[in-house]
Amino acid sequence: MLNWIVTFFILAVIAAFFGFTGLAGTFAEIAKFIAVIFVVLFVASLVYRMITGRSANPPL
Repeated sequence: MLNWIVTFFILAVIAAFFGFTGLAGTFAEIAKFIAVIFVVLFVASLVYRMITGRSANPPL
């Protein structure tokens, strides 16, 4: 998920450099949205681990 954030951020910077400000804004918004989802899932995982004492890894 962090790879996606970095990818969209780099795409936003490249698009802004070439003058595609609308596209750069879209890429930046996507990166922010994915970052928020990442933080929410990370905090939920921490809370789950604190409550149960075990990780949230599903069985393979």
